[in-house]
Amino acid sequence: MNAPAQDARVYDAIIIGGALSGAATAFLLLREHPKLRVLILEKSAAFTRRVGEATVEVSGYFLTRVLGLTQHLNEAHLVKQGMRFWFFNERTKSLADCSEIGGRYLSRVPAFQVDRAVLDEEVLRRACALGAELWRPASVGKVHLSASELQTVEVRRQERTDSVQARWVVDASGVAALLARQEGWRQPNTAHPTTAVWARWTGVKDLDGLELAEKFPHWAMACHGIRATATNHFTGDGWWAWCIPLKGGDVSVGVVFDQRRVQWPEGGWPGERLKNFLMQHPVAREILADAQWREGDVHWRKNLPYSSRTVAGDGFALVGDASGFLDPLYSPGMDWISFTVSSTVKLILSQQRGEDIAPLVAKHNRDFARSYERWFTAIYKDKYEYLGEYDLVRLAFLLDLGLYYFGVASQPFKRGKIALCESVFTSPFSGPFFHLMRTYNRRFAQIARLRREGARLQKQNANRRFMFKGYTFARASVLPIFGALAGWLRLEMTEGWRSWWQRPAAAHQPDALMVPVRRVTPQR
Repeated sequence: MNAPAQDARVYDAIIIGGALSGAATAFLLLREHPKLRVLILEKSAAFTRRVGEATVEVSGYFLTRVLGLTQHLNEAHLVKQGMRFWFFNERTKSLADCSEIGGRYLSRVPAFQVDRAVLDEEVLRRACALGAELWRPASVGKVHLSASELQTVEVRRQERTDSVQARWVVDASGVAALLARQEGWRQPNTAHPTTAVWARWTGVKDLDGLELAEKFPHWAMACHGIRATATNHFTGDGWWAWCIPLKGGDVSVGVVFDQRRVQWPEGGWPGERLKNFLMQHPVAREILADAQWREGDVHWRKNLPYSSRTVAGDGFALVGDASGFLDPLYSPGMDWISFTVSSTVKLILSQQRGEDIAPLVAKHNRDFARSYERWFTAIYKDKYEYLGEYDLVRLAFLLDLGLYYFGVASQPFKRGKIALCESVFTSPFSGPFFHLMRTYNRRFAQIARLRREGARLQKQNANRRFMFKGYTFARASVLPIFGALAGWLRLEMTEGWRSWWQRPAAAHQPDALMVPVRRVTPQR
């Protein structure tokens, strides 16, 4: 074993990054093994807001049943009411004309809309209360990895450089992906070239408020639950936008687009360009008419998806966004945190018990590589080809959500937190579900391409409304899945057969496919 460097402090685990994934790792390690010496290195003096504000069922379970944050979430954040999708075409003149997919009633499994700055600070506070040592602000330089021995981390703080060592280093640095970049493991997902632009807004109209209810009474009565605290998705050809309310009145609104299909508008302030883009959608136009983005809180990130060829070794592990990112659609980021953190804690505790972790490390790397690849292929590959199509998204919504409920979300609720140590699509049982999901996703994308070639896109995007009763973990809830499979079959018989003998086409290039942008007066 390496001898500690002169003046170096030695810990059992050093965690790089004190936000949710890092703080949760420290919290769970110390709850299971209170005598561990854990150091958290956080670069910021205080957390600022970040994206990743919507949880879904697995991350909801992780936050409430594993981290014990239910009371905090109820007091400081908003209960999420599922997902809603809004579609438009040339015939949709107002919000009420747009086709809609969403729940008719309230959600039945806990999920939340969270202010990440508030949530991250709370989890970090709890980790420190259990005994974690926190250096903040502290900037990490080089990390020297040494299998089965002490890892050395160079830390800059208070205008000096310290050297600290630990048996384990956990990279929770987020999209900075410190270890993956340092070691050359980071690999971009070039099959999915997406960009996100987002901001927090004030003055957004309440979807459940009296103004819209009086203006569109029939539309308001179609939903018996709450629309505003859902994650509302505005969709178009090659893009979608999220609308997520936060406690206190601010609203997070952002656009994600496929660079092969959408040309982002040039010129003007970043917030102005974002608002100009959103104004083409009648729902966004209605609720953002008098809204204003917060100055200094407009952000841009290009080439979103990436992964790491290595996510663990004997002495290090990558958690959360430091190990990879898929896509914001369906909010998988916190699910990924739940799986990577739970598996990493299990790995470190196994080593602390004296177990041979070589086979565990090999399985950890194999499982997460397989999970990332299959998760992407089954759900996200070429999804943006048909995100603007009401009827295709309706079928995909029922199938994606239903299979997620029964194959993934139900597992921790039925089996406990041990299920979070089994990443998605890694078990033999999941194979048939992966192949089914990959197949219908690929077929829907191909059908959308045929429609685009025939100038038949978005024909069903006006005046259609699908109000779903919602999935539960009961067996009877499987029926909508069979209904959607039957709908897929009908689609193939009436339209899809035209492409049965065609090879799947690559996504089109953006030439002549620029999304029209409505110009508005610059707001400053």
